Amino acid sequence: MTQAARLERIDTDLWLVEGPVVSFYGFAYPTRSVIVRLPDGALWVWSPIPLDDPLADEVARLGPIAHLVSPNKLHHLGLDDWHAAFPEARLWGPPATLRKRGDLPFAEPLGDTPPAAWQGIVEQVWVRGSPLLDEVEFFHRPSQTALVADLCQTFEATFLEQHWAPWQRVIARLWGITAGRGRAPLEIRLTTVRRRTARAAIRRLIDYAPQRVIMAHGSWRRRDGQAFLQRAFSWLGV
Repeated sequence: MTQAARLERIDTDLWLVEGPVVSFYGFAYPTRSVIVRLPDGALWVWSPIPLDDPLADEVARLGPIAHLVSPNKLHHLGLDDWHAAFPEARLWGPPATLRKRGDLPFAEPLGDTPPAAWQGIVEQVWVRGSPLLDEVEFFHRPSQTALVADLCQTFEATFLEQHWAPWQRVIARLWGITAGRGRAPLEIRLTTVRRRTARAAIRRLIDYAPQRVIMAHGSWRRRDGQAFLQRAFSWLGV
């Protein structure tokens, strides 16, 4: 029996794939990865989810897997599977990811300047400000799509009812991580002491005028992405 395709084509040379629901300190989180095909045909994989053989085969049919990208130090668990399946792919992440996963052969750490391999196609912004978490956000120019991992979360009511206890759903509302709001978790906002640095980075992302915003956790925005990011990061004064 042929297995149903898992990749969802979002635009030319842009796909996403939904991953499993994972537990983080007792809270359930949906996950997803995004795959970009670069002009040379190579694939760039953002926030790799756990990999199985059917997904590996489906992705490999799109082209050679060349880049595996961790946007922050929390998004590293899927790297092991992908690195084992595609050892020729280069691994990338911000300095915090490299420090956390010294067992993996990363390329140079990611910052504000994209590596030559995807320069001009995928822009990036390194958001620093909280000692708890720094994160690299990305913008896929051809499709006008922003990729945000943990600094913007939007959980639908249906997901929360199925996976979060009543007291957890209260927290979701108080934190502003319900659908349509898209705030960062409260602990990140409260510990963002270098607000000017973080604000400048997010303004750069907003200035790219994204139409779509794909987040690692929760529902994502198919239109009006720039306005959505302005609302989601209003706590920074953008």
